[in-house]
Amino acid sequence: MSECLDLGLLPCELDGGIAARAAIGLLVLATDQTMEYEFRRLLPLDGIGLYATRVYNDADITPDTLRAIRDRITPATELILPGLDLDVVGFGCTSATMTLGEEVIFDEIRKARPGIRCTTPITAALAAFKAFGARRIGVVTPYAKPVNEIVRRFLEDKGVEVAAFGSFEKLDDREAARISPRSIADGIAAMADKAELDAIFISCTSLRLADKAAEIEAATGLPVTASDHALAWHCLRLAGVGDVIPGVGRLFELPAPV
Repeated sequence: MSECLDLGLLPCELDGGIAARAAIGLLVLATDQTMEYEFRRLLPLDGIGLYATRVYNDADITPDTLRAIRDRITPATELILPGLDLDVVGFGCTSATMTLGEEVIFDEIRKARPGIRCTTPITAALAAFKAFGARRIGVVTPYAKPVNEIVRRFLEDKGVEVAAFGSFEKLDDREAARISPRSIADGIAAMADKAELDAIFISCTSLRLADKAAEIEAATGLPVTASDHALAWHCLRLAGVGDVIPGVGRLFELPAPV
């Protein structure tokens, strides 16, 4: 056996790490097949660290299963880089946020990360509407009727004028993730053709938009955003990253509203 040369203590330097510019924590539902893919497409930036963990949820999307997510948020948040700083935490469920309320979600996150900046898909979408200067919104969802009622009521209570609404009416989140981008684009096109709108919002982190956003906007003439799309943008802006990211829709050219 040949001798092993022991070089002893090697010199090294410590740099800012992967998250030299910003560290983003992400709470992803256990059944979600889409969010991490969308975030990779939307945040192609050096120095931006994205750290995700999973939150258990039932595959069926109902008001009861959405309410059950509440007590799982804090334990999941505790798993993201314990002992290290984060700049922002994003919670990855639009319908659960609307069912429980934004402040409930924030409170659960801050039990693990006191004082952290947080956002949700609907928090981000509301900021996006403001950034667009949009009042009349078209909404596309994959949800069944009981959840659609929660979505519409939540938005209207927030002062959003829901001028058009359409749904693919899928109960199972695993099926929602398989709705094709072409079907989503066709639904948006039909809505844009039939209603006078300022912007369109695709509600649900399982639905895909990142690869089609710019194409859809060019075809409809309207700004478009979705749960993952808005959440990625808002996480960046809350973390103090103002970069323009080309090719993924108008929103990523805009600052967050004050």
